[in-house]
Amino acid sequence: MSRRETLRASAAIAGAAAALGGASAAHADAQPGDVRVRPPKGAYARNVEVLGYCDLDERPAFKMSIKEKNGRWYLYTGHFWEAGWSVVDVTDPAAAKVLRFTPIPGPQGNTIGNQVTLHGDTMITAMEKVFPEGAPGSDPTVPYLEGVLIWDISRPEHPVQLAHWKTGGTGTHRNLYAGGDYAHLSAAMPGFTGNIYVILDISDRRNPKIAGRWWVPGQETGQSTPPPGGALHTHGFCCGNGAHVHLHGPPYPVENLVYLPYGAAGLIILDISDVSRPRQVGQLQFSPPFHAQFGVHGVLPVPERGIAFANSENISYGRGPAHHSSIIDISDPANPFLLSLLPEPIPPRGAPYDDFTTRGGWSGPHNMNHHLYSPDVQPMNGLFYMAHFNAGLRVYDVTNKRLPREVGYFIPPEPRKRYGPLPLAREGEPADALPVLQTEDVVVDKRGHIYITDKNQGLWILKYVGPPPGSR
Repeated sequence: MSRRETLRASAAIAGAAAALGGASAAHADAQPGDVRVRPPKGAYARNVEVLGYCDLDERPAFKMSIKEKNGRWYLYTGHFWEAGWSVVDVTDPAAAKVLRFTPIPGPQGNTIGNQVTLHGDTMITAMEKVFPEGAPGSDPTVPYLEGVLIWDISRPEHPVQLAHWKTGGTGTHRNLYAGGDYAHLSAAMPGFTGNIYVILDISDRRNPKIAGRWWVPGQETGQSTPPPGGALHTHGFCCGNGAHVHLHGPPYPVENLVYLPYGAAGLIILDISDVSRPRQVGQLQFSPPFHAQFGVHGVLPVPERGIAFANSENISYGRGPAHHSSIIDISDPANPFLLSLLPEPIPPRGAPYDDFTTRGGWSGPHNMNHHLYSPDVQPMNGLFYMAHFNAGLRVYDVTNKRLPREVGYFIPPEPRKRYGPLPLAREGEPADALPVLQTEDVVVDKRGHIYITDKNQGLWILKYVGPPPGSR
């Protein structure tokens, strides 16, 4: 690392430390390979350094997408607790700044607007009804907005809304747009229980229309598709009606196939060579032994290696069946099978908790560096990045698909302010107690800059500085 980079990183950390409670000496458990500059007070890190921090004008962010244009880098984020989207200039990670916040085009209080996906000059943002009805901090008497908004971002700082497509139900959750004529949606449509797969034709950006759709048999209203094996839990809340058979999304298309993370129905692979008639070609169940609701929360296919990554989302506050982060063989899409499980995070020495499951808040994997279709995102180079709720960012060497290993992590300091009702306070604490950290999403740009978000913090900008993947 050059002297200039060292000074920049040190300045960024000083700014972050000032925002989050001051700097500290290096941890007593520092080992060879620990970060090259000291993390802020209360943070733990190995092979990851801090480049910058932005409080996002006190609007904690959720989903992110990245875009480079004319030498400048723009991060687009959705937000918790205030529905809308921001454009953040992250060209200089030590001086990241919010350029614009665009609220949803309607009243706050009963709409979630925290999802974003983009490619080229087109951005798609999601809106859905707050769940469950009357959730803390919401106002069920306020009308909700739902569906997707389609934006022109050819002028990156000034998104222009082109269209609003509605499901007619309660909206969309995790969607994906990888360029071209079609967007791939997780949509709550009338007549169905749980979200289903919708292919949206956006060849005319101002007049989107459904090109095709698919669902698991039994999702039709009035029918019953109980989750397999009875591996149920009902703790916490997340995503619509709480159906166990439910397309969380995003659907991930690769050529004529699309990979669907379908909750208790597992990983489902469809042939979409005819978008009007998607056809199932493969499926891999995870529930049981793993929990059913969000049993498969996300999937990232890497067909050039014949593998996919998949993970669950555990919102049980440490109760119920286990979660997972998995590597799957997809060399034959009709017969996917489990190759390996990523190792579970272990608390660093000196941490005031014995394990992450009982630490408080949600634990386990949440989102991965999904955007490999983007030319502005770091290609798969043997490293895999996961936002791991109360265990922060985890970095894995996955060059050996049978034996993945953790090579780095960054656990941010605890939030110093509660902005919203989640995560719920730990047992015995008042409802407004300071929350446990919850690392929500991760994006890695082609410069190697890592961005992570939290329900009750700003944006952390990091960099992996450990050994190259494949080395021992």
